[in-house]
Amino acid sequence: MKKLLPVFLLIAALGAQAQIQTPAASPAGTVSSVVGLTDISIKYSRPKMKGRKIFGSGSDFLVPYGELWRTGANQGTIITFSDDVKVEGKDVKKGEYMLLTIPGADTWTVILYSDPSIGGNMANYKQDKDAARFTVKPTRLAETVQTFTIGISDIADDNTNANVQLAWENTSVKFNVTVDYDAKVMKAIEAGTRVNPGNYIAAANYFFENKKDLNKALEWITLGIETGNREAFWNIHTKAKIQHALGDYKGALATAQQSLDLAKKAASDFGYIKMNEDLIAKLNAEMPKTPAKKK
Repeated sequence: MKKLLPVFLLIAALGAQAQIQTPAASPAGTVSSVVGLTDISIKYSRPKMKGRKIFGSGSDFLVPYGELWRTGANQGTIITFSDDVKVEGKDVKKGEYMLLTIPGADTWTVILYSDPSIGGNMANYKQDKDAARFTVKPTRLAETVQTFTIGISDIADDNTNANVQLAWENTSVKFNVTVDYDAKVMKAIEAGTRVNPGNYIAAANYFFENKKDLNKALEWITLGIETGNREAFWNIHTKAKIQHALGDYKGALATAQQSLDLAKKAASDFGYIKMNEDLIAKLNAEMPKTPAKKK
């Protein structure tokens, strides 16, 4: 019997350690995106409808109007910003927040809560720990969303803002996050162009696309071309566009023609033949006409 005791103990220990893993009722979800130069990430648990009524007035609904909701299941939802941002126009410092909501028929209150340690226990909520609180209007979805879903959508063309969207049942709620990357870029340009002349191209493009000092953009694009690949027709095309924006039609025409000639020699022009032809046609059409001299 003494010989069998270690075997029994080993079996008992293995039994205690073994755990059967089954699918979670509300599976974990994550979503993240870079907006501008800011990382926005969201971790949450995703409850399912399971035939239940979700949003509405009264106890028949899983998430009654007017009551504080952890915005998901289990430990609630955590949203993180890598930089200071504005959320619906309110200043929010970089860091981690609980995303809480108070649903309503016509408006939702959205809260960024500064103490994520409360987890899913809404009884520990204290309003004085709200980092930001604002209201948004819900919209009705045409198709039912069976599983609670959060997304980061509608990233602006200039990368200055995006929407965070909550969707469940037939309800969608969005709120806007605005980022500021200009100060970071300007600091990088200042440091980068000192040590790597190739950064002049990136700096010139940034200034041109964001309508900053075009004379500086022209200076940088010229330096970038002269110190780098002089046959990079895509950079030469950008220089022509900057000259055009500065009103230097003759200079822009000569530069666009140079870019066109180089693009025609390349194995692949990546569409720059047509772009240069279009720019040349535009320049010829817009060029101020010189009055004919009187005889």
